[in-house]
Amino acid sequence: MRHRLSKNKLSRPSNQRKALLRNLVSDTIMHGRIKTTKAKAKEARPILEKMITLSKTKDFNSIRKVSEFILDKSVVDHLFENVSEKFTERNGGYSRIVLLGTRQGDNAEIALLELVD
Repeated sequence: MRHRLSKNKLSRPSNQRKALLRNLVSDTIMHGRIKTTKAKAKEARPILEKMITLSKTKDFNSIRKVSEFILDKSVVDHLFENVSEKFTERNGGYSRIVLLGTRQGDNAEIALLELVD
């Protein structure tokens, strides 16, 4: 039974799901927006928000916590230097999901996961 379980498994084993979410979050941080399916965007958004919140403190512990999830050092540097400075005055709600319609091939709902400016 799936009572009170919140996460979507995205039809993947746990290691592939974790790698997918890492890549989605990293690409969103680097490029500012990504186009993906609605289900993937809804799973990646809370992780992205948590990474940005951690990056606002800029102490050693927060760098370690972010580096545990995001493995690319250039993405971590970009997050702490550029992205976190845009959101110093904001207390959450750093990203948004914009629905774009459906994909022609398989009719999957496509969404835009982007950082709020």
